[in-house]
Parts: sequence; C-alpha cells; structure tokens
Amino acid sequence: MGDKSKLVRNLRVESQRFRLLVIVIGCFLVTLTFIVVSKPEAILFTSSSTKLSLDESLPDFTDTETITHQDPSEDSEAGIEVEESKPKWSNNEAEQKIEDVPKHKLTLPTVSNYTIKDSDQEEKTFELDQPGTKREAEEKSDQCNDPGSCVDKEKHKVTLPTVSNYTINESDQVELTETKQPESEREETAESRQPGMKLEMKQLCDFSDFRSNICEMDGDIRIQPKSSSILFMESSDSQRDELWKIKPYPRKGDEFCLSHVTELTVKSSKEAPQCTKYHNVPALVFSISGYTGNLFHDFTDVMVPLFTTANQFNGEVQFLLTDMHPWWVIKYEKVLQKLSNYPVIDFSKDDQVHCFKHAIVGLRAYKEFTIDSSKSPNGYSMIDFNRFMRRAFSLEREATTVVGEVPNKKPRLLIISRKRTRAFTNLNEIAAMAEDLGYEVVINEADVGSDISKFAEIVNSCDVMMGVHGAGLTNCVFLPPNATLIQIVPWGGLDWIARLDFGDPANAMGIRYSQYSITVDESTLLEQYPRDHEIFTNPFAFHKRGFDFIRKTFMDQQNVKLDVRRFRSVLLEALDHLHS
Repeated sequence: MGDKSKLVRNLRVESQRFRLLVIVIGCFLVTLTFIVVSKPEAILFTSSSTKLSLDESLPDFTDTETITHQDPSEDSEAGIEVEESKPKWSNNEAEQKIEDVPKHKLTLPTVSNYTIKDSDQEEKTFELDQPGTKREAEEKSDQCNDPGSCVDKEKHKVTLPTVSNYTINESDQVELTETKQPESEREETAESRQPGMKLEMKQLCDFSDFRSNICEMDGDIRIQPKSSSILFMESSDSQRDELWKIKPYPRKGDEFCLSHVTELTVKSSKEAPQCTKYHNVPALVFSISGYTGNLFHDFTDVMVPLFTTANQFNGEVQFLLTDMHPWWVIKYEKVLQKLSNYPVIDFSKDDQVHCFKHAIVGLRAYKEFTIDSSKSPNGYSMIDFNRFMRRAFSLEREATTVVGEVPNKKPRLLIISRKRTRAFTNLNEIAAMAEDLGYEVVINEADVGSDISKFAEIVNSCDVMMGVHGAGLTNCVFLPPNATLIQIVPWGGLDWIARLDFGDPANAMGIRYSQYSITVDESTLLEQYPRDHEIFTNPFAFHKRGFDFIRKTFMDQQNVKLDVRRFRSVLLEALDHLHS
C-alpha cells in the first residue's frame, strides 16, 4: 500500500515537471514568434555579417504599407509570409545579423529606380512603375567574394517610397542620391548611364539619306577650323573608333557641285588640342559654296535646309561657315540673324579650337525646295518656312487682296522678266492684256545682283506672280498665303521638272499654283529647227542625253512668245480666286 502511494506521488511530481516544461517551451515559442513578427526587415540581408548604415537623408518609412517576404521558386515546398502594417525603418539601426534567405519577394513604398552596388562592384538595376504600380526586374550575379556566404539572386519585386532615383552601395554603408527628373521624362545619356551598362553606341554620322549627309554629336566636341576637323572626345576605356569624311552641302552625289566644297574630317579621339574658346550653345557647320549664287540653289540647297536644321534652337546656335563668301552673307544677313543670335564664324580664317557640347555638321535636306514635315525637327513644313521668310524681311501682308473689298484697289500681278534666256518676247502685249482684265501690273527682274530685301517687298505686295521656269520664281517664298503662282513651262517635255522645282513647293507653302505649258508655236526654237525636227516631234528622246543637254537645248536656247489669247483664261482663273 505504501509502495502504491509512493508511486502515485512520483507520478504527480513528474506530471508537474512535464507541465512546467511545456509552459517554458510555450513561452520560448511565443517569444520567438514575437521577435520574428516585430522585426521583419531583418530578413532583407544575408548572414554574411552585413552591416547596414542608413544615411540621414533616408525617409522614415511610416506609411501604412505591407511587407511580404515569400520564396518565389515554383518548386519550393514551402514559403514564408509575414505581414505587418506600418513598418518603420529607423536611421539609427545598424549591424543587424540575419539568416541567409536564398530568394525573396519584397514590397515597400514606391521608388522609380533602384540601383544596388554590392561590395564586389556588381550592379543590379530595377526599373519600376510610377507610384502605386509594380514591375518585376531581374538581377544576375556573376561572382561572389565569399562563396560560403553567397546566395543566389534571381528576382526581386521592389516598391519603395516615391523618389526619382535611389543609388545603394551595399558594402559598409548605404548611399542615397535623389534627382528631380521623373523617370517618365528622363532620356538616357552618356552622363546618366550607370557604369557597367553595355548599350549600343550611336554612330557620329548618318550617311543613309539620298540628299544629304549629317553628323550630330553630344559630348565633348572640339572643332579646329585650321585643320578642317571635328573631334569627338572619348574616355580612355572607350571602344569607339570612327572616322568620317563629309562635305557639308546637301547636294549628295553631284560630284561637280561638291568639288567646290571643303571636305571635313569627323572622328572620335582620345587626344585633342586644348580648347581656346568655349561655347554654351550648339554648333552648326555648313558650306555656302556649291551652286550658291543662283537664287533657286540659294534656297533649295541652303535657306530651306538651314531653316529646317537650325530653327529648332530659337537663335541659340553658333554657325560655322566653310567656303564663306562675304557677299553671300551680306545678301542673306537678315535670314542668318533671324536663325542665330551670334556672328558667323568663317571656317577658313579661324585659328581657334572651339569647344561645344552639341554639334551638327551638314544640313538636313529632303526633296528640291521642300521640307518633309514627317522627318523634320518639330514637324516644320513649308508653310512654316514661308511664314519665317516673311517675318525675317519684316513683310506686312499676311493675306491677298479680296477683289471689291477695298474701293479702287486692284489686284497686283507681278511679271518676272528675264533678259538672257527664257525671256518673254512680247512682254508689253502680255502686260496690256492683264491690265484689261483688271490687274495692276508690275514688271521686274530678279537676278543675282538684286537687293533681296527690296524685291521681297515687291513680291509680298502682289497677289499673283508669273514667270517662265527659272530661278526668279523662287521669290514665291515672299508671297502672302493664298496668292497665286503661275509658271510658264518652255517647250521640251519639262512639265515634270517645273512641278518638282516650283509647283509642289508652292502648294506646300499654301500658295495656289497654275502651270501653263507653251506650244510649239509659242517657242523661239522654231527659229532654229524645222517644224518636223525630232526636237518638236519627240522631245523626250533628247532627255536620254542627260540634264546638261536638256538645259542647253530647251532652257538656254529658248525664249517664249506667249499666246495672249490662250493665256488669258489662266489669268482670269487667278482673278476669280481673289474674289473669295
């Protein structure tokens, strides 16, 4: 009986000990659980004795957000998820040690960019959506200084508080860099690229266009006119090695024309002469040789391409002219001053080393005397060019005269006369017929020696302008919108070139266009060839001999005796347009 009582007492003692052990173990588990729940950020880093020191500029994360840690692996047997509202990171926390976590997914308040640099100089860049959105980014690790403490880093999903850029150097401290420019508006440049990023370098020059070659550069650019060279400075570790030869005049493929244009060398270089003059505006280098001196080529080869290329800078651009002719600069001084706020630099007489941060060599050109608005900077068009030319020469008329709107005000007709070739042989008869129809007739000749400012005023004062195919019709750039240009096409199958040179450009400028092709009887070629000559029966056969032959035969040796009765209807149609 005593043994039985003793046994019962022993069982009670053992039961008490067991309950005590259960309570101790339970308290330990509760404490451990509390620690894990209250310190979730501890699992952000590996157990390789990583020390974290937050910079004082790091914001205090007190917003009500959710932090989730989860193993993202598809074949993982189990994941760990811990959630807590109002996580808070203190700037004073440091030297926290945690267990290795091979993979994790993290969600914190939003950041546009995250760049992490490990102590082994490895870089991982995360690009995220704007605040409130999430995007997954991949990071790859090529090597690790301590294999025993390395962890595989595959995918991270990060959302941090709204800051444009974060740069974190994960060694002994965290460095934060904030920029003001949002990610959506930021363009990647050589200065903004993070080290180690391998991006395809844009070539210095583009020779793919059929009309013009262009070199455009951003960076340390040194222009040395004395050696006809433009150097693009490269860093010592750059692999770029480019050298280009360019003649900055938009008449590509015309060897005769380009033989008068100075060739420039554009190349990348790690060595260059020291700068002697610094510029805070872009450089634009171009030639005014080639066919300049002919009014049409002044515009189709220089004025229109120059406007297209330079107007985007609103005057803050420096012109450097190769093959400069002082008389040409004086003639178009108003245009040059409207496009650039700085005196032009004569390439042939300058001995400085000019330094720029942006430079363009060559002019953007498209078809003859036309701007392709789908390719031009800011979508410039010929309507913009027409408006620009009228403003450059301070021309007042912005619209044509409506017939009958002003009493005793007649519409003005300008007849472009020529003296040497393609001249009107019955000019007085044409003028008399036009006056009978109700026009006020103005006769003038636009030659290379004309004062372009005065002639621009004459053109702008008129409502209709007419002339035989030739450079003088280029003055249509000064006509007010809705005016009419009438082009008389000489004999010889030249309708195509007449429309290309002036018809299409006039329409593109918002100017009404009429084309009148003369008959055999209106051509003075009858005085040189019999009527049954092939030049009259099949003029297109002569086109096979090339443009030089066309010019000599149908342009340089032909004048026009206009049939005023046949031409009368053309002037009447132009007059009708002025009634509305």
